[in-house]
Amino acid sequence: MSEYKAPLRDFHFLINEMLDFAEIAKLPGFEEAPDIVDPVLEEAGNFASNVLAPLNAVGDRQGAKWSDGNVTTPKGFKEAYRQFAEAGWIGLPIPPDYGGQGLPQVLATATLEMWNASNLGFSLCPLLNQGAIEAILLVGTDEQKKRYVPNLVSGKWAGTMDLTEPQAGSDLAQVRTKAVPQGDHYLLSGNKIFITYGEHDYTENIIHLALARTPNAPEGVKGISLFIVPKVNVKADGSLGERNDIQCASIEHKLGIHASPTCSINYGEKGGAVGYLIGKENEGLKYMFIMMNLARFSVGIQGYAQADLAYQMALKYAKDRVQSKDVAAKEWTPVRIIEHPDVRRMLMDLKSQVEAMRAVAFYTAVALDQAHLNPDPKIREEQQAIIELFTPIVKAWSTELGTQLVSEALQVFGGMGFIEETGIAQVYRDVRIAQIYEGTTGIQANDLLGRKFLKDMGKTATRVITQMQATVKELDASENDDVKAIGKELGKAVGALGETSLWLGSNAMKDLKGVFAGAVPYLMLWGYVAGGWQMARAALIAARKSGDPFYDAKLVTARYYADHVLPKALGLKHEITAGGKSTLALSEAQFDLDRVSLALV
Repeated sequence: MSEYKAPLRDFHFLINEMLDFAEIAKLPGFEEAPDIVDPVLEEAGNFASNVLAPLNAVGDRQGAKWSDGNVTTPKGFKEAYRQFAEAGWIGLPIPPDYGGQGLPQVLATATLEMWNASNLGFSLCPLLNQGAIEAILLVGTDEQKKRYVPNLVSGKWAGTMDLTEPQAGSDLAQVRTKAVPQGDHYLLSGNKIFITYGEHDYTENIIHLALARTPNAPEGVKGISLFIVPKVNVKADGSLGERNDIQCASIEHKLGIHASPTCSINYGEKGGAVGYLIGKENEGLKYMFIMMNLARFSVGIQGYAQADLAYQMALKYAKDRVQSKDVAAKEWTPVRIIEHPDVRRMLMDLKSQVEAMRAVAFYTAVALDQAHLNPDPKIREEQQAIIELFTPIVKAWSTELGTQLVSEALQVFGGMGFIEETGIAQVYRDVRIAQIYEGTTGIQANDLLGRKFLKDMGKTATRVITQMQATVKELDASENDDVKAIGKELGKAVGALGETSLWLGSNAMKDLKGVFAGAVPYLMLWGYVAGGWQMARAALIAARKSGDPFYDAKLVTARYYADHVLPKALGLKHEITAGGKSTLALSEAQFDLDRVSLALV
C-alpha cells in the first residue's frame, strides 16, 4: 500500500509560471483568487491524503451493497462525503450566488486530480453533482435554479446523469424512456442502466437528470428531451415530500471502482415518476452534452491522476526493494531496484507522461475560464474552439495513456504487483473504466476527427499547430543544449501532426472510411504532440532557473519526453496515412478463416 501525496509543487508551477495565473485573475470575479491558490491546494492535498486515501482500499474490499432497492456505501464513505460537502469542495467553481466559491476552473482541475488520485470510487459522486449543477444553471428556469442548485452545491443533495438504456449503449438515438405530460410536470417510465451513484446513502435526495421521449417526439436524437427527476419529490417551499416512483433495481458487479455503485434504475413502476422538463422539448441531447463534456474532461483527469498514484506507489517500492546486482558492478552486490536502468526507464515513462497529461489538462482548463468569463467575445469564441478540440484529447489520450502507465507501474513491482495486498492491482482495475465511460476512445476520436477537425476545415487545429511552431522557434534560439534538443524533436513531431492533418483533410472526400480508420491514432498523435509542446514550454522556464533541483528535474524530464515519447509521432503519421487500406481490407468472413474445420479445406 502507498500513501498519496499531492503534487503541490507541480500545481504551483503550472498555475503560476506556465499558465500565468495573474492573467486569469483579471477575469471578472477572480480578482482575489491569487491570494488563496496555495491555501486551497494545501487544504485539498491534506483532505485527499488524510481523509480520502485511507478509505481507498476499504472501498475496494467492501464495495457498495444493494438490498431491496437501497444502496449502502463502504464504511467511512458517508462520513467522508459529509466532511467533503461541509468544506465546500463541491461548489469550488460554482458562482457565489448559488452557494459556491466562484473560483477558476484551473484551480478546480487541480483539486479534481487530488480527489481522483486518492480515491476514484468516492470522487465520482461529487463529480456528477457539478455536471448537474452546470446543466441546470445553463438551461434551467429561474425556479429550477433556485429549487435545486443550492442544495446540490452544498452537498445536501446529489446529482446524476441518466442517459443510456439496455438496448441503446452509446447510441442514444435508441432511448425509449417515455415522458407523458401531466399538468406542470411529466410522468416518466422506462429503465436506465450504468447510472453512477444512481442510488446511495450519502444524501437525503438524489436529483436525476434523465433523457426521455415525449409522446409526439420525432425519431432519433432529435426527439430526446431532458428532465429533472428527484428521488424524493420537492414541495413548492423547498421541503421534501413523498418518494418519487423511482427504484434502484440492482447494482453492477464490476472489475473495479467497487466503492462507486453503478445502478440500474426503473422509472414509473407504479404509474410514473414525476419529472420536470429542463430547457426546450426535443433538445435534451444538446443539454446533456453540457454535463457530458464536463464529465469527459474530468474523466481525462482520472486517467492521469490514477497514473500519478501508480507512479508514487512504484517509486516507493523501487526505492525499498533490494534485488539483483548493479549491472556495472564487478562484485555481486544486491541493490535497490531503482538503481537498475530499466526500472529507471519505467519510472521516467510514468513521471514524464503524467506531467505532460497534467499540463495539457491545465491548458484546457484555462480555456474553460477564458471562454466563460473573458469580456472580449472574439477571445471567448477562440477559447471555446480550443475547449472543443481538446476535450476529446484530454478524455481519451489521458485515459488510454493513463491505463498503459498504470500497467507499467505494476511491472515495476514484478510478481508482487499481481498480488492484491500491494495495492497496485486495485489501481490497475480502477483506471480501466476511464477509457470506456462518457464515450469510448473510438467515440472521442471520431468526435475529434469529424466534428472538431473536418467540420471546421482544420481552422482551430491550424491555429494551435502555428502556436506549437512558434514554441519550436523559441526552443531553437536557446543556448541550452537540452532545450535545443527538445526543440529538434518537437519540431519533427509538430511537422508530423501538421502533415497528417493536411493528409486527412485532403483525403476525407476520397475515402472517408479509410480516413476514419486512423481516427484513434490521430487523437493519440494530438495528445503526444500537445504533451510535448507543454513539456517544452516547461523546459524553457526551467532552463532559466538552473540550480534549483525542481527546475533541473523538470528540464531532464522534458528532455526524456522529447527523446522517448515524441518519436511516436512519426510512427502514428505512417499508421494514419498508410494504414487505412489494410485496416479495412479483410472481408467479414475472412476474420474467422483460421478457425474453419480442416475438412472444409
